[in-house]
Amino acid sequence: MLTAERHRMIVELLKKKDIVSIQELVDETKTSESTIRRDLVQLEEKKALKRVHGGASRIQKKLDEPNILEKSAKNLSAKKAIAKYSASLIENGDCIYLDAGTSTLQLIQYLDSALEIVVVTNGVTNIEPLLSKGIRTYVVGGFLKASTNAMIGKDALASIQSYRFDKCFLGVNGIHPSLGFTTPDPEEAAMKKKALELSKESYVLADRSKIGEIAFSEIADISKASIITNDIDEETQDLYKEKTIIKVVTS
Repeated sequence: MLTAERHRMIVELLKKKDIVSIQELVDETKTSESTIRRDLVQLEEKKALKRVHGGASRIQKKLDEPNILEKSAKNLSAKKAIAKYSASLIENGDCIYLDAGTSTLQLIQYLDSALEIVVVTNGVTNIEPLLSKGIRTYVVGGFLKASTNAMIGKDALASIQSYRFDKCFLGVNGIHPSLGFTTPDPEEAAMKKKALELSKESYVLADRSKIGEIAFSEIADISKASIITNDIDEETQDLYKEKTIIKVVTS
């Protein structure tokens, strides 16, 4: 089978299934595993797919944005592991910015209630669990985006300007070694970018499904924040270690 034909078959399979394994591709194309691995590298370079452990996945569209309910049920064990590690980075006396998002929401349950910290957030969903822990909380005002429960827009940007942070914890939709941190909504991207600028230390919480993805709006270069993720192979880690700190936790 010609290389071009194999590539077409791989892409067509990914249109039917979001994820395919290397063994599936070997069986479908009747070729060797080494050939399929080479094909996947070439197709990833052309941005036709994303390699994942044991196979490949379809790249999300630039404006794809699941709502908060859809995201809450996805990769939950990974998010919990990432959140638990992230919470361990918070120290007594810290001023924290906590982004709207499901990974950052998970972090709150692992916060030590004995810590004296201040949290600023633009995530409406974060408010109740923060208050239930007795954590001093400030909420950024602005336009409330229904799908993500995030405060965004010019008023939110003006509000966040009043603060300075020891650490910020952000969620994103895409992390790419050369195209950086991205998210579908330009106004959410602006909020995340400003939080990075106002923080001494910055962390992006993202399960492995976000690695290699590219959304519509740029937030920042990956050098601007450490990445906390899960279960990615050493080859992928090496791509990011050249530019930033990446911590891989087990889920």
